Amino acid sequence: MTDAKKDYDFHKESHTERMVINMGPSHPATHGTVKFLVTLDGETIEDIDVEIGYLHRAFEKECENQQWSGVFPYTDRLDYTASVLNNIGYALAVEKLIGLKTPERCDYIRTIIGEMARMSGHYTNLGAGALELGALSAFIYFVEARELVWDLLESVCGARLTHNYVRIGGLISELPDGFGLGVAKAFKKNRELWSDFDKLLTKNRIFLDRMRDVGGISAEKAIEWGFTGPCLRACGVPFDVRKAEPYLIYDQLDFEIPLGSTGDNFDRYLVRMEEINQSMRIVEQCLEKMPEGPINVDDPNWRQPSKDESSKKIESLIFHFKAVIEGQKVPAGEVYQPIEGANGEVGFYVVSNGGGKPYKCRCRPPSFALTSAMPQLVTGSMLADLIPTFDMINLIGGECDR
Repeated sequence: MTDAKKDYDFHKESHTERMVINMGPSHPATHGTVKFLVTLDGETIEDIDVEIGYLHRAFEKECENQQWSGVFPYTDRLDYTASVLNNIGYALAVEKLIGLKTPERCDYIRTIIGEMARMSGHYTNLGAGALELGALSAFIYFVEARELVWDLLESVCGARLTHNYVRIGGLISELPDGFGLGVAKAFKKNRELWSDFDKLLTKNRIFLDRMRDVGGISAEKAIEWGFTGPCLRACGVPFDVRKAEPYLIYDQLDFEIPLGSTGDNFDRYLVRMEEINQSMRIVEQCLEKMPEGPINVDDPNWRQPSKDESSKKIESLIFHFKAVIEGQKVPAGEVYQPIEGANGEVGFYVVSNGGGKPYKCRCRPPSFALTSAMPQLVTGSMLADLIPTFDMINLIGGECDR
């Protein structure tokens, strides 16, 4: 090679420039809540800047202007694909601040509904991720599976997406008659649909080429960025809040924590696939071991009396009136309560000044840390690799937006 060829700079001599493009927020894959400012060298990503904040949910300020029991509908709208898990996290935080212990049956039912919500979140993520790579049939299989889970959740609380099912000190209602039989029937079909989805994608040559060795990150870097949930476990780190800091009845259940090794998009896919099976396993154990008993604490200071009871007992009417007008007076203090959400550690930091409303209610959303690491995950990759990577970190605008 001559010296002239060695010194030849293609970009300089051909007068090419880097291209800077806006991807989102009005882009089908960015869900209207995120914008990527991408610097491209041809189709290779040289740099990327992630901009969130297009949803303007203002969760924390909404909570500060609502009574303690009125926050639950707002928590539903954080990760709205797995809304009951947010209900549970907030309720546990407030109960921890009060020093309140819920009945055992309540803990079992919360665990059942929470794991169904996790399944809903994973079905949504994996199905939509497959769709955005062109796998429409796979998407339809998991939408059907998710609908079966939503049928069960609707039978419990009357809602399919934003459930508003949990209350401070308990639950809004008991499980319906025949719920166990409904679960057995739905799970049988779900396992068939899981198998169909698995056969379509897991060894599919096109799917493997789009997912394997794409968006990878080391375990050390993932921990530095604050990864939790399936994205951290895909790196081989066995951290799961249900095991590390057990809550509800998880320390009494037998389930496994699926792990990956490379931390790439394919390992994230595999981890979520197996977590669906583990969630079904947890639900079936809970139904088998379910104790009898109440589902709410027997203390009208914290569990608002029913309308029927309030119409018959003057004491119940007084408690009902004070709870509605003044709000429940949670003791002054502050706590942090983590749970294992569908995307990772969902933590609620709540502060009380002794009044009927939260002084502060801060949510630790797992997808905020995951989205922050997007430059680490996609720099040097092709532009087309941005979509599956963004899909597999599973950003949910409702929980991520500040």
